[in-house]
Amino acid sequence: MNDSSKLKELIVEGIRDRKGRKITVVDMADIDEASARSFIIAEGTSTMHVASIVESVADYVRIHSGIKPFNADGNDGSEWIVLDYGDIWAHIFLPEARMRYNLEDLWADAVISELPDLD
Repeated sequence: MNDSSKLKELIVEGIRDRKGRKITVVDMADIDEASARSFIIAEGTSTMHVASIVESVADYVRIHSGIKPFNADGNDGSEWIVLDYGDIWAHIFLPEARMRYNLEDLWADAVISELPDLD
């Protein structure tokens, strides 16, 4: 398993640790104009849940790999927060914001994989 695959796995585990839902991996490695090689997209049920998932991902990745995000950014209401890990960005949304920004359709030419919820 390469470093990128391991980082994706750690991000997904961090999301699942706080019961993040509807996890989607958008692989944009073959798209020249893409800002990252991969997006991992998930959602929480409330602004507090979104913030909790983001905290879990950052902690989980740091503890298991020593990697910290280059940046974390989001809107004031915690409807959408992104963690920037260089080639991989983790986007955590409220369901309404996820539908509004619709990153999966924006990058429809990417390889998109939906991961099953565990519960």
